[in-house]
Amino acid sequence: MPEPRGRVLLADPRGYCAGVDRAVVAVERALEIHGAPVYVRKQIVHNKHVVATLERRGAVFVDETDEVPEGAVVVFSAHGVSPAVKAEAEARSLRTIDATCPLVSKVHMEAKRFAKEDYDILLIGHRGHEEVEGTMGEAPANTQLVDGADDIANVQVRDPDKVVWLSQTTLSVDETLTTVDSLKARFPGLQSPPSDDICYATQNRQQAVKQMAGECDLVIVVGSTNSSNSVRLVEVALEAGARDSHLVDFASEIDEAWLQGVGTVGVTSGASVPEILVSDVLDWLAERGYPDVSTVKAAEERLVFALPHELKQKRAALAVETE
Repeated sequence: MPEPRGRVLLADPRGYCAGVDRAVVAVERALEIHGAPVYVRKQIVHNKHVVATLERRGAVFVDETDEVPEGAVVVFSAHGVSPAVKAEAEARSLRTIDATCPLVSKVHMEAKRFAKEDYDILLIGHRGHEEVEGTMGEAPANTQLVDGADDIANVQVRDPDKVVWLSQTTLSVDETLTTVDSLKARFPGLQSPPSDDICYATQNRQQAVKQMAGECDLVIVVGSTNSSNSVRLVEVALEAGARDSHLVDFASEIDEAWLQGVGTVGVTSGASVPEILVSDVLDWLAERGYPDVSTVKAAEERLVFALPHELKQKRAALAVETE
C-alpha cells in the first residue's frame, strides 16, 4: 500500500438522477423488446461511457430523424425535442419512444401555457444545447434565449408586464438567479415560473459540492464536457472555495500533477454518470495515497420516474401474446 497522503470527501448525492436512469433503461428495454438496431436521436444522455455501452448493445445514435430508416424504432433523448422533430418522425412513420425527462417536459408545458396567454418568454440557457432547442421549439414566436450578459442587454419585449422567465434544467442555481436579478432590473414586472425549473438533482449535486469545497484542495468531477450539469459542478466547486477542480470522463484522464501538495480531494459526478466511473476514480486515488473516503451528504433522493408509456404498452401487449 502506498504511504497515505490525504483523504477523499465523496459528494452525496452524485451520479445518475431519476430522469437519466429512466432514459438509459428506456433504450435498454427498447433493445430487449424490438431487438437491434434501435435508433436514438442525439446522445440519450451526455456521457461517453453510457453512449459507448449502449452502442455495443445495438443502439445507433443519430443527429436527426432523417437518418433513421422509415418505420424504424427511434428513442428521443432525455433532453427533449421540439414539436417539429415529433412531426418529422410521424411523417417518416417512425415508431417513437419519448425518453424526455419529466422535469424537462414540465418546462415544455410551461412554455406552451405562457405562449397561449401571449407572454414574452425569456429562456435562460446555453445556446445550442439540445434541451434549449426543444423548449424554444414549443413556442418559437414568443421565446427569446438569454445566454449571458450580452443577451440580457439585447432583450426586447412587447409588454413589460407580460413577461416570464423559464430556464434550462441543468444550470447553476446561483448563476441562474443572478441572471434573473439582472433581468428584473430591466423588467420589474418579470414573472417567475410556478415552480423552480432547475431540477432537484442539479440543485442537490451542486449543494453537496458547496458543502465540501471549502475543505478541498482539489475537486474531481466525473462527467463529459458536453454535460452542462457536470461542467457547472466544476464551476460551483471553484466558486465555493476549492483550490482546484477538473472534469474527467475516466480515471485515466486524471493528471498526477494535480495531486501536488493536495491533502483533501473532493469527488463527485454529474447526473448522467454511472457509479462505476466514480469507483474507478476512488480506486485510482487509493493507489496514490488517498484511501480514506468520507461521505458529505446534502440530500436524500428517492424519486423514481415511470418508463415511457410506449414501452409499458408494448410490454403489456407482449405479455398477452405469450399467455
